[in-house]
Amino acid sequence: MKFRNLIQHALLSISIIGSLFISAFPENSASAAQFSKSLSEASLIQLASMTPEEKVGQLFLISFNGADTSSASAIFDLISNYHIGGVVLDRDYDNFQDQERIPEDCWNLIRNLQLIEFDTSNLPDDETASAGGQTSQYVPLLVGLSQEGDRSEFSELISGLSPIPSQMSLGATWNPSLAEQVGSQVGRELSSLGINLLFGPSLDVVSNSSPGQSDLGVRSFGGDPYWVGKFGQAYIRGIHNGSLNNIAVVAKYFPGLGSSDRLPEEEVATVRKSLEQLKQIDLAPFFAVTGNAPDSASTADALLNSHIRYQGLQGNIRSTTRPISLDPQAFELLMGLESLGTWRNEGGLIISDNLGSLALRQLYDPSGESYNLNRVAVDAFIAGNDILYLGNYSAENNPIPSHEIISTLKFFALKYNEDQDFAERVDRSVLRILSLKHAIYPSFNISTVLTSENTLSAVGNSDISELVSRESVTLINPDLSELDAVLQFAPTSSDRLVILSDTESTSVCSDCPELATLSNTSLEDAIIRLYGPFSGRHLVRANITSYSFKDLTVLLDFPQEVEQMVIDLYNANWIIIAALDVNEQRPYSFALPRLLAERQDLLQDKIIILFAYGAPYYLDATNISKISAFFALYSKLPAALDTSARILFKELPSYPGSLPVSVPGVNYDLISATSPDPDKEFQIYVGEFQDTSGTAEPSDSTSSVPIYRLEDLINLHTGIILDYNGNPVPDGTPVEFIITSQGNSTYLPTVTTQNGMASSSYLVAEGYKIIVSAQSSLARSSSIEVNILGDSINGSGDDFQGDPEEEAEQSSGLPAVAEDPTNGISENDEVSALLWRSWLFSLFVIIFVSVIAYKVGATIGLVRWGIRWSLASFITGLFIYNYIVLDLPGVALIYPNGVSRLGLGLGVLVGSLLAWLFAFLYQKFFDS
Repeated sequence: MKFRNLIQHALLSISIIGSLFISAFPENSASAAQFSKSLSEASLIQLASMTPEEKVGQLFLISFNGADTSSASAIFDLISNYHIGGVVLDRDYDNFQDQERIPEDCWNLIRNLQLIEFDTSNLPDDETASAGGQTSQYVPLLVGLSQEGDRSEFSELISGLSPIPSQMSLGATWNPSLAEQVGSQVGRELSSLGINLLFGPSLDVVSNSSPGQSDLGVRSFGGDPYWVGKFGQAYIRGIHNGSLNNIAVVAKYFPGLGSSDRLPEEEVATVRKSLEQLKQIDLAPFFAVTGNAPDSASTADALLNSHIRYQGLQGNIRSTTRPISLDPQAFELLMGLESLGTWRNEGGLIISDNLGSLALRQLYDPSGESYNLNRVAVDAFIAGNDILYLGNYSAENNPIPSHEIISTLKFFALKYNEDQDFAERVDRSVLRILSLKHAIYPSFNISTVLTSENTLSAVGNSDISELVSRESVTLINPDLSELDAVLQFAPTSSDRLVILSDTESTSVCSDCPELATLSNTSLEDAIIRLYGPFSGRHLVRANITSYSFKDLTVLLDFPQEVEQMVIDLYNANWIIIAALDVNEQRPYSFALPRLLAERQDLLQDKIIILFAYGAPYYLDATNISKISAFFALYSKLPAALDTSARILFKELPSYPGSLPVSVPGVNYDLISATSPDPDKEFQIYVGEFQDTSGTAEPSDSTSSVPIYRLEDLINLHTGIILDYNGNPVPDGTPVEFIITSQGNSTYLPTVTTQNGMASSSYLVAEGYKIIVSAQSSLARSSSIEVNILGDSINGSGDDFQGDPEEEAEQSSGLPAVAEDPTNGISENDEVSALLWRSWLFSLFVIIFVSVIAYKVGATIGLVRWGIRWSLASFITGLFIYNYIVLDLPGVALIYPNGVSRLGLGLGVLVGSLLAWLFAFLYQKFFDS
């Protein structure tokens, strides 16, 4: 009994002391509070109660025509009787019909769709009604759309919401926090409308900076995989936070379209790349938002699986996969990669791209006579897609007819009942889908699914686009040092300006009027509004003439038909050009290179300013040389036009943006630009590493200044290494640390950067002063002298002569802390305070263990032995404290990174407890 009580008291004391140490490690409450998106118990319960038809319905996302949700509509039938899992809204199908009330129309449509699901889920299924009926399960619909911004054709809501900058304009800022702000705006406004599924952002890497069928334009963050991943993380994090996690983010287009030679909507592209090449470039951004994401907020909920195939993916250059979206072997190969596999195991969803696309129709049915949607859907599902998107038949640009969708749903339900393997696969995918929906709506209650109409008042009131426009504007040519020679003065009231604008328009619905996203007078209107008679009074509209690229094409082909335009160009002092992407579907977009090549007579002795509102890489070096100044703004939003006007009138103090893609015309190579800049020396530090990902450089302070001796392990770190654009170099940039001693240099093994910095370590083998430096490509670091104390017993090595505090400062690689005469506190006082706090903490631990040891002995009737146990714990604790503080042999092995207060206390605790244990064992087995 006494032995049991002794053990109980010992365990109690250990638990109490342990709690003191645990309190020194506060839990990450944010991480603990994150809702797990893995397969939840609620999803399992719901799955078990669903019919095969309900399960099958969850696998499908569909598009539909119009906004009619009455009981006679096809969409009502598909939701109520076939239990489809979600819908995708598209203005091409007239889902919105009033461009003046798009937010209200969208909110009302989504509300009606969700109410159909809720109302009909409380009724028996038609097929079972006669037999008493089984009430179908209420599962909220996924309601998704694409909203890439820049009022492009890939944005469904083009008015009524706050402007969304293009992805490339964000990439040109090299500031992911702006992407997070934009994502937050998008998430907040779309969730107010009831949207819970967003297709985007695009994580494609621009590999080929040239016009062509596969040109992504400004739809990508840029051409560097690392930065595309960083911006993707920030954008997704913003969407999640802005929507309060009520929007699931679908990153697209997996596994990347940047290397394809045509768009997936038109034809299945074939890319010749090995898996290793894919991992380095195309897949890297997807790794960043899946298994390598820093937190759940930065993690994509789903990936949009593209119709793209690879030659040489598995090493055999003669082997070509089927489209990844339809190839089980290729898909499993990709999902077997660590980052994607981890994300997939935690519930990550795969959504197929449109199964009615022209690309798949040509693949399955080259003759165009009979396209078997059932077969395509099964192939896509077996390949690994959890959700199948039945969008449109691209040739007609109409949604897939409802009778074909119903046929596919029935075919899947029949196969579910007949094929056990297929049924199990369906259950696994539905479980993922239900888990995602439970992550969006913890309880499937209609009141939590529907949003309040009052939230619409906050939609459209934010405008981060102006800040993005100012931060992204890039001077491409000439260099900044030469710009003043070109733009010495702003246009005056006596100058004549001709503006040549590429134009683009769109519409909300088939019966809606065209809405100009960039008209031939858009830039003129911005100039007059900011600098016209009613503001700065610099210019009058009579001195500005605007023409479109269509007019310019006519001039190039039939100059006699536009004689006034020719006269205006000859008389102009300034020619301002507003350009968009060069696209074969818009023949007039080729007018600018033609003008520069064919009619140089119209451009002589004039100031020619080019503003690129699309991608910046369409002109060659010869054409760029004929332009006075070339600016990229990457977006055609009104904010970009205003920024252009301010540039023209020299009211923009700087051009902070940098090109996020290669531009051959100005010999700008992105890989070189993101390499370490040899003109920017980076810092070197030694000592304990401090995470400085959010700061410019590591902190110039340390909790304890180490003194290095033989066999010490010195931790080495660089400051942030900058590239030619002044940004941190991408992760994976090689760095070499160099140790120089007595004229001999030792190169440590190459390490790579993380968040712009690199770390390594060096084991002191000789007692001589060393000099630490580092290099990365052509960039060099500063150097630091580290003094090594020789062995005090043998007297080997160089004995350091001087002030020990000065030696400690030099060893740390950190600047000395100067005494501040205003507060009278010197570095010596700070070090002394640190030592006293460490001593008091250790003494408290020693006394605590000693008292507990005595109490245990007294409680079990062994008062004398209680005193002995107490003294053993106390004396041993003091011995351990002094041994550690004096840095005696072996301490450096136990504490390779230096001794912290917590580490010191832990050592004292272990020593005191071991002394007590040995004294107890002696009393138990040897004392008569």
